[in-house]
Amino acid sequence: MYVQSLGRFHRLLSLTLTCGIVLVSLTGFGCRTAYYETMEKLGYHKRDLMVSDVKKARDAQQEAKEQFKSALDRFTKTLNIQGGELQEKYEVLNGEYERSEKRAQAVRDRIASVEHVSDALFDEWTAELKQYSNAALRQKSQKQLTQTRSQYAQLIKAMKRAEGKMDPVLAKLKDHVLFLKHNLNAQAIASLKSELVTVEGNVDSLIKDLNASIQEADSFIASMEKENA
Repeated sequence: MYVQSLGRFHRLLSLTLTCGIVLVSLTGFGCRTAYYETMEKLGYHKRDLMVSDVKKARDAQQEAKEQFKSALDRFTKTLNIQGGELQEKYEVLNGEYERSEKRAQAVRDRIASVEHVSDALFDEWTAELKQYSNAALRQKSQKQLTQTRSQYAQLIKAMKRAEGKMDPVLAKLKDHVLFLKHNLNAQAIASLKSELVTVEGNVDSLIKDLNASIQEADSFIASMEKENA
């Protein structure tokens, strides 16, 4: 019996991991459904997955914030350092850009995952309201659903606002890296310095929105965990 149970667990885990990979790539509605069903059999309901995904999205935003700050700091220092190999300066800035793009993509993926699991949760919750025979309990559940939807709307709005600020910053960084790549001379370095104010403003605005989104995520997580306590 133990061996059979263990084998069943491994099969469920294998399906979960397989569909989890597909879920991250945001393809395959059927596989997402199978993923949620499998996780539920393992004791992880959509509500739990939603909170977990919000935590991951928050952490991804925190990492992106630190990387963009690092990129701005390195960009400023590199352009202000006198002397040195121009090729080396280009490689440093290009490395910062590539790491920033990687962090930004992680944020996009995590936010998309939050959207998918929340849609599944709210659809399931709405459908199950019709199954209540007790009107008072149904009304209480409806109230909780409405409150959770409202909190989620604030959260995803903040996340999307921060996400929308990443692309303009990345575009600026990429422009400068490309310009430096094809103009490896002191005059090119000097001309990029005039762009620092714009870059700083864009990064500051992005960090402000990332901080707001992280705070919304913390508030949402605390609220969901309080309800489950």
